[in-house]
Amino acid sequence: MAHQTPALTVDIIIELESTAADPEILLIQRKHPPAGWAIPGGFVEYGETVERAAIREAKEETDLEVRLKRLLGVYSDPARDPRGHTVSIVYVASGNGVPKAQDDALDVGLFRRSSLPDELAFDHATILSDYFASVDSMQ
Repeated sequence: MAHQTPALTVDIIIELESTAADPEILLIQRKHPPAGWAIPGGFVEYGETVERAAIREAKEETDLEVRLKRLLGVYSDPARDPRGHTVSIVYVASGNGVPKAQDDALDVGLFRRSSLPDELAFDHATILSDYFASVDSMQ
């Protein structure tokens, strides 16, 4: 049996307007399966740092220039992506400008904790729960 490793991905929680209690974040509506709203992100290319991949994916999917602020965590549940085993490194970033759906994004939306969409792709409900818990712990 050939040696297999999970695919490496990045996800970027982009804060556009931040209030201490309820930051506004950007999500994309996915153009391709699996359907749903998602944190912008994608696969790390060979020879690319994960930080560079996060900045590139944010630009490709939302047309925003972002500044990485901190690492939220690493998510590695083999069932997190129905297409296959992926490991995602998740960053929190600030973004400026007017987001536009690009690349794999059908649409973009701005959401607060109180207005998150019901249909979130992958394990993004868990990631966003961890993100909002981290926001609460920083207050």
